[in-house]
Amino acid sequence: MSQMLDANLRKQLSQIFAALDREVGVAFFGSTEENCSYCEQTLDLLEEVTALSDKVHLKSYDINEDAKIAEGYHVDKAPGIVVGEMRGGEIVDLGVRFAGIPGGHEFTSLVRSILMVSAADSGLSAETREFLQQVKSPVTFQVFVTPTCPYCPQAVVLAHQFAMENPLIEAEMVEAMEFPDLSDQYGVSGVPHTVINEGAGEIVGAVPEAQLLAKLQQVIEDEI
Repeated sequence: MSQMLDANLRKQLSQIFAALDREVGVAFFGSTEENCSYCEQTLDLLEEVTALSDKVHLKSYDINEDAKIAEGYHVDKAPGIVVGEMRGGEIVDLGVRFAGIPGGHEFTSLVRSILMVSAADSGLSAETREFLQQVKSPVTFQVFVTPTCPYCPQAVVLAHQFAMENPLIEAEMVEAMEFPDLSDQYGVSGVPHTVINEGAGEIVGAVPEAQLLAKLQQVIEDEI
């Protein structure tokens, strides 16, 4: 079987992963029952990536056969990916998710999520961290992307950074073309398109940290 990552990229990733701190767990959810055209390809990609470091561990599940596990991680799409901290042989959910293959430009988002989880540091400003840590009700970010969008990883990584700060916050990359019904539901035409709390707030385009924070603050105020 031909490898998805070329030799140069594998070498670069091995060097990057050599500096990993905490153990990282990657949970993959595929499906043999549903029409999941990218499941096998996504698993192949994750197997290649996780093989490059003994600090990155892969667990593979079937979203139907392992429905309780999927429910526990709030995964309802296949292929689905959860990147969390590996602790005591279990993957601790930090709200960092991918729905669809993290291919093309989104491969960057996958790598950065592994680095961020391993460092246990969102990299956000003190002001943003303070607000996020005080959030008392569940928050969901769905960042719709396409693999060819060069600006999308910025939006995905930022949402994942927000999720790192509070267990009530979840952030999911959604590959728009793999989930067309969901894209249609939120009127996604341009990407990145970030949906907050299932449509309570939306942002089109890659925005800086302060702008996403302001939008989230507005959504939370409107829901009170």
